[in-house]
Amino acid sequence: MTKYAFITGASRGIGEAIARDLAASGYHLYLTCHSSSQRLTALANELADKFNIECTSFIGDIGDVHFVEECFSQVSDLDILINNAGISYVGLLSDMDVEDWDNVIRTNLSACFYTSRMAIPLMLKKHAGQIINISSVWGNVGASMEVAYSASKGGLNSFTRALAKELAPSNIQVNAIACGVIDTDMNKHLSMADLEILKGEIPADRIGTTLEVAKMVHHIIDAPSYLTGQIIKLDGGWQ
Repeated sequence: MTKYAFITGASRGIGEAIARDLAASGYHLYLTCHSSSQRLTALANELADKFNIECTSFIGDIGDVHFVEECFSQVSDLDILINNAGISYVGLLSDMDVEDWDNVIRTNLSACFYTSRMAIPLMLKKHAGQIINISSVWGNVGASMEVAYSASKGGLNSFTRALAKELAPSNIQVNAIACGVIDTDMNKHLSMADLEILKGEIPADRIGTTLEVAKMVHHIIDAPSYLTGQIIKLDGGWQ
C-alpha cells in the first residue's frame, strides 16, 4: 500500500536522516526546509531516483501559516507527519529581543499547530495516521540560557499529550521524541571542550546520532496503535 510522509526541517540533520529512512521503506515524501533550496532539492532527487518514490520539496518558513497552507494544497494523501523543524537561541533571557523570542516560538511550536491542523483532515478520511513531534529533554526540565527553546519544547510536549487524547478515538496517534544531545548543526556552537564535558554527564558516554533518532521514529511508526500521547526520551540516560 502506498504511504505518504510529510517531514519539516528535512534538508539536514535529524530531518534528513528521517527522510532517508522512510524513503528506504518506500514512503513517498513531502519535505520542507527554510532556505537550503539546493540541498533539499538534491536530497529529494537522490531519494526519488534511488528508491523509486515520489519526493516533493518545499522551501519556505514553516512558522508562516500561509506557507504551510500552500504546501498542503499539494498534499492529497498523508499517513505520517513529522514535525522536526526547530531553531534555538542561546543567551540570557534579559538579552533576548522580542523578534528572536517570537521566531523560536513560532518555528518550534506554532508551526506544529499549522501542520497538524492541515494534516488531521487527511488522516481522518482514512481513520488512521500518526503525528510524531521531535522535541527535547529541555522541554521536560528546562535549560539555562535556552529559555525560549525550553518553553517551546515544553509547549510541544503538552501539545502532543493533549492532541493525542483528542485524536485517539479516530485512530490517529500523536507522540514525541525528547532528544538529548544529538550530533547536529544546532550544537555546532559548542566547543570540543564543552562537548567533552557534556559526554561526561551522559551515562552512555557519547553524543547521540541522527540515525538513532530516525530509527526511533520508525519504531514509533511500527508500534501498536495503543501507543499514543507519549514523550519518549532518547538521551543516553542523561536526564
